[in-house]
Amino acid sequence: MPIADLDDFAALEPFFQIIKDGLGDLVDDVHFFDILSKDVVVDYVITVPGYPRRVKGRKAVADLYRPYGHLIQLERCFDLAVHRDPATGTVVLEYASEGRTVQDDRPYANRYVSVLTISDRLVTRWRDYLDPLAVFDALGWPDTDT
Repeated sequence: MPIADLDDFAALEPFFQIIKDGLGDLVDDVHFFDILSKDVVVDYVITVPGYPRRVKGRKAVADLYRPYGHLIQLERCFDLAVHRDPATGTVVLEYASEGRTVQDDRPYANRYVSVLTISDRLVTRWRDYLDPLAVFDALGWPDTDT
């Protein structure tokens, strides 16, 4: 089933595009969510507090990403490096992003490593790594008083 209201994800378009660029002809030329298998498993290995460590299913990924544009507007993703292992269907993407926070127009810049498994032209597994300090610098540091 297709993901509804794709306009909700406009803030992520540079991210969607760099992933498609990195995967190239390994997946069909369709919207980002359509390259994810229905039961994709996404592990956020290095992430920020409060973000789920694991998400299962295309719809769950879309639900997680839908409010992104209320926090950050990506302006570009760049500096793509692609490493492929055809024998295992594994693709490693290294890339960077830049944008601005929505609330106070602060700069946002981050670097990522995404390890993807491709089967039958769909992403079936995704392990994601990012710099949480870059997120804190842009959106604010979490309250450490507990």
